[in-house]
Amino acid sequence: MIYKLLKFSNKSLVIIMMLLLITGVTTTVDAQEIQNEYQVYKGKIIEAKTKKSLVFATLSIDGTNISTVTNTEGEFSLKVPHSMDSGSVTVSFLGYKTKNILLTTLQEDKNKIVLKPSVLALTEVDIVAPKNAKKLVIETFEKKGKNYFQDHTLMTAFYRETIKKRKKNISLSEAVVNIHKTPYSSTQKDAVKLYKARKSTDYSKLDTLTLKLQGGPFNTLFIDMMKYPEYIFTKNTLELYDYTFERSIRIKDRLIYVINFKKQAHIEDQMYKGQLFIDANNKILTSAIYNLEITNKYLASKMFVRHKPANADVYPTNVAYRIDYREKDDKWYYGYSNVQLAFKINWDDRLFNSLYTMNCEMAVTDWKKNKKTKLKNNEKLSHNIILSDEAIGFSDPDFWGKYNIIEPEKSIESAIKKIQRQLKKDKIGGTVAMTYPNP
Repeated sequence: MIYKLLKFSNKSLVIIMMLLLITGVTTTVDAQEIQNEYQVYKGKIIEAKTKKSLVFATLSIDGTNISTVTNTEGEFSLKVPHSMDSGSVTVSFLGYKTKNILLTTLQEDKNKIVLKPSVLALTEVDIVAPKNAKKLVIETFEKKGKNYFQDHTLMTAFYRETIKKRKKNISLSEAVVNIHKTPYSSTQKDAVKLYKARKSTDYSKLDTLTLKLQGGPFNTLFIDMMKYPEYIFTKNTLELYDYTFERSIRIKDRLIYVINFKKQAHIEDQMYKGQLFIDANNKILTSAIYNLEITNKYLASKMFVRHKPANADVYPTNVAYRIDYREKDDKWYYGYSNVQLAFKINWDDRLFNSLYTMNCEMAVTDWKKNKKTKLKNNEKLSHNIILSDEAIGFSDPDFWGKYNIIEPEKSIESAIKKIQRQLKKDKIGGTVAMTYPNP
């Protein structure tokens, strides 16, 4: 029974290897007109002593719902409407002191923001250790109707998906989507509408028997465990984990419990292990970082693989998740999530195996209450359909216009430049028509 629950969860939650149906949406934009509407600030967020990059730190424009996150190199890109030039930005990261910065003090590029660790006083450490970590986790899920958004919400989000074969980028997909988020106490599923997207895949670097990865925003959206707890913590599986208190940290002057969880020693099924970050005073899950504990690669393969070549064994070697929540007026909501998958293909008739990694992430960059808008069925993005194989957008430096995105990493920047060079070459050769499909 445990295995069936977990198997069902992963069908909806993570990446499944199968052939993928694809569609695309882009729009024509007056780049100069949009550029005049906002100011772009770029830079890096680092730790004070070690100078290490702070990954997935949050930047939010005060008094608005505009926000973004740093990439895996600690870099950020933040677009701010000119009407907010005199405003300020709040920078926060788990375990570090929150910093508030006036936008007038920032440069357009090469900003370096330094955060200092938030050290707990000894008296706090003595007081905060919960007596029953499991009870704390259960109480946190029971209070989601009180602590999280109960309004229908229209969110704008940026989604990026990269696939690598060993260390080489072979596919890059990006999209701006509208998430029609339902109340956290509702069992109604969220809906997603694709606004604008671009994708490029180098099929020459894929194996002859091509395996495409079923990606898309739903992979990242469904790990919102406060909205979809059934995908990891059902009433049955909650009892199968051990919970231990590790330490306490601070974020935005909030005391946060760090709770470790892992499956009990006698459980043989594929389950999860990781950390839950819970607000000490209000019992609110603010973040979660966890991964699938792969104890049997063949069982793990059954959880993820629907179709595979007859002459190959396919199995995951790493499956990891991250979910971060944000707060507005004492209510919390989904803000950022990340899914990482690594898998290996062992071929019967080949000397070397194939190693693939996939990373998909989504960040909510703006939101508002959704009182009237309702998606029609033909507007909803299907769970297994995302982007067309269109590289056209990569030739346009202003493709995303006013929308905030996650700053590309160095390897992704290199891939984009390579795509741009190829598109320029193809254009000279007369093989590419620089036009945009209608929405």
